[in-house]
Amino acid sequence: MQLLKKKSAIITGGTAGIGKAIALLYAQNGADVAIFGTNRERAEQTLKELEAHRVDSEQKFSAHLVNVAQFKEVEETIQKILSDWGKVDILVNNAGITRDNLLMRMNEEDWDLVLDVNLKSVYNTCRVLARSMMKAKGGSIINISSVIGLTGNAGQVNYAASKSGMIGFTKSLAKELASRNVRANCVAPGYIETQMTEGLSDQIKGQILANIPLGRIGSPQDIAQAALYLASDLSSYVTGQVIAVDGGMVM
Repeated sequence: MQLLKKKSAIITGGTAGIGKAIALLYAQNGADVAIFGTNRERAEQTLKELEAHRVDSEQKFSAHLVNVAQFKEVEETIQKILSDWGKVDILVNNAGITRDNLLMRMNEEDWDLVLDVNLKSVYNTCRVLARSMMKAKGGSIINISSVIGLTGNAGQVNYAASKSGMIGFTKSLAKELASRNVRANCVAPGYIETQMTEGLSDQIKGQILANIPLGRIGSPQDIAQAALYLASDLSSYVTGQVIAVDGGMVM
C-alpha cells in the first residue's frame, strides 16, 4: 500500500541517519522526495538509494546542498522545488547538531550554532512553505524534536532549548494553520542508533538501556515509521501533538 502516492516531501537532514530513513520510506510509499543536506557525497549516495526504492516511474527525487540556518538559501531552494513540482505536501524538519558542554563551559558560538541549525531552520522552512500549503488547503509539517526537549539533560542546555523550542513552535503553528487543513506535529526520538550516538561508550550505552523499558536502543526506521504515519492521511485528525518514540523512556 502506497500511503504517500502523488504526495511530495522535503526532508532536511535527509542524507543520513533518521532523515535518510524517512526519505527512503517515503519513496517506498510513492512520494516525490527532495532531501536537504550539506555533504555532497552523502547526498549523491542517498539520491541513488532513492532511485533504488522507486515504486512509480513518475516519481521525482532531488538532492540539494543547503545551509538550513540561512533563510535566503532555504527560500531559494524551496521556491525552485515549488516551481519544478508545483506543490509540496509534506515537510520534515530533521536537520540537527549537538555541541555538548556544561553551561559554565559553553561558548556563545556553540549556543548560537545549535539554536540556528536545530530551531531557526524550522522557522526558515515553515515560513517559506506555510503560504503554499495554506493555499492548497492541506499539508503535513513534521518536526523531529527529541525526548531531551521534554526532560532536559545535563550538558545539553543548547540542544534541549532548541528541541523544546521546536515543540512550542509546532503547537503554535498547528493552531495558526489548522483552519486551512495544514497539520503540524512533532516526533520526539529517544536514543537512536545514528552518527550522533554511535560514539557513546559501552558504559554510557548500558546506563541508557537501563532506563528504556523496551530494553533496546531504537533504529532510524522506528522514527521513520512514525513520520510516515504523520505524513499520511491515516493521521488526518492529528495536529499539535508530540509523539515520543523512545521505548518508553518518557511516560
